[in-house]
Amino acid sequence: MNSTKRNENDGEAGGGTMQPLKYLAFLKTVEYGSFTRAAERLNYSQSGVSRMISDLEREWNLTLLERNRSGVKLTSDGSQLLPFVKNLCQSYEELQTQVDSLHGVQSGIIRIGTISSIATHWLPNIIRAFQKDYPGIDYELLLGDYTEIEEWIKEGRVDCGFVRLPTCPTFEIIPLEQDRLLATLPVDHPLAKLEKVPIAALCQEPFMLLEKGAKAEISEVFERNGLTPRVHFTTWDDYAVMALVEGGLGISMLPELILKHTPYQIVAKELDVPAYRQIVLALRDKKTASMAVKRFLEYLDYRNA
Repeated sequence: MNSTKRNENDGEAGGGTMQPLKYLAFLKTVEYGSFTRAAERLNYSQSGVSRMISDLEREWNLTLLERNRSGVKLTSDGSQLLPFVKNLCQSYEELQTQVDSLHGVQSGIIRIGTISSIATHWLPNIIRAFQKDYPGIDYELLLGDYTEIEEWIKEGRVDCGFVRLPTCPTFEIIPLEQDRLLATLPVDHPLAKLEKVPIAALCQEPFMLLEKGAKAEISEVFERNGLTPRVHFTTWDDYAVMALVEGGLGISMLPELILKHTPYQIVAKELDVPAYRQIVLALRDKKTASMAVKRFLEYLDYRNA
């Protein structure tokens, strides 16, 4: 992709003729609270984005944004007009989707929100298969936790995202897999000899907790069973958890997908009370998704190829 910064006059003819640039610049500046960050997102110069919004303010004879050293924020007039600008940009996206469908999937970009285990184990297989049929498509992967990914989907920052249930009720979802949660132990640990590990036994030793944000699936398992683990270490880095377990510093519970092809000398065992995370792919609206995204959805079955 061409990374050259554009000015506010670029794209008004040719490849970007229909795009409401001034409105999109306003929307992204509000979203990021900064001309600079909006410019980076749109691949425009900071001065170009600033001038587009100034032109919009002159055109409407209104002040839309308050500028200060810490960034920008909406004025009262800007707040009243923001929903209409959002609707306009949404309508443009829907229009562009129809244009894409007439031309077929020759080029474009798919923006995906994902957790690390899916980025490592599923996406390479999915993208490899998709790339064979659609080599002109580019990808942007945003790595985060479930809460962050849900926000990115709502904001339109990503086209789709891998999350777990329950998720936002307004999303369209594609169920993918029930991923087992397994007891994770050092190879020489006494519990490693058991066929199934009692959940209560995981509360008797230092526990390495994989957790971040409000969607705390491991903690929920203990809560459902009326148990409280002795948490000694909390992180969202699954490799850190596995390394600590391998080093004999504690025990843990991890999703089976994370434990695939692990380089660490650890043992994964079933729990006496089965526990799962239900992984889905979520979108705001499948109907308004780009043709590239719609085609991408057809390749999800390649995740375990």
